[in-house]
Amino acid sequence: MDDKFIFCLEAVPDTETGTITETVRNLEQLAFEQGIDSIYKTCDTIEGLEESLNALLYNDHNFRNYEIIYLVMQGEGNTICLNDYYYSLEEIAEIFEGRMRGKIVHFANAKVLDLTSEEAQYFLDITGAKAVSGYGTIFDTITSSNLDKAFFSLFEDEDNVVEIVKELHEKHYALCRLLDFRLYY
Repeated sequence: MDDKFIFCLEAVPDTETGTITETVRNLEQLAFEQGIDSIYKTCDTIEGLEESLNALLYNDHNFRNYEIIYLVMQGEGNTICLNDYYYSLEEIAEIFEGRMRGKIVHFANAKVLDLTSEEAQYFLDITGAKAVSGYGTIFDTITSSNLDKAFFSLFEDEDNVVEIVKELHEKHYALCRLLDFRLYY
């Protein structure tokens, strides 16, 4: 079985400031406890997002092993916010055009993911992603990091995204419901 990896891109106010975020600590914990490796990058502009993705696509020969693209960014509905600028998921889809074949694009609950079925289908069709997931509720006091880790760990043994979500709901029903876990595929 191939190793599976997570590529995490976190929006930060300034990439020059090397702050250790909760996301970094959680990814380290995931690697230590469950052996799931990740690449972590920060971005503070849409160009930085694109550069990080291009570096992964063209310079990392293990890219096919990255099953999850984990985006930790502010935003709402079908937008992300980088450096006080909002970008629609349609714009993001065009940046990722055809490059996400077979990947799960997962948003942490730093942003609410609320897509119409047309918006979700457009994103999946343009990017080639297998699914896009995230949360319908944002809490300042609760991050999705523990549920994210549980979600990622289920990919180690299962490839069917519907089965993974069923199992996630069985094991973590209250948190899935509280954060309003969503999957579009």
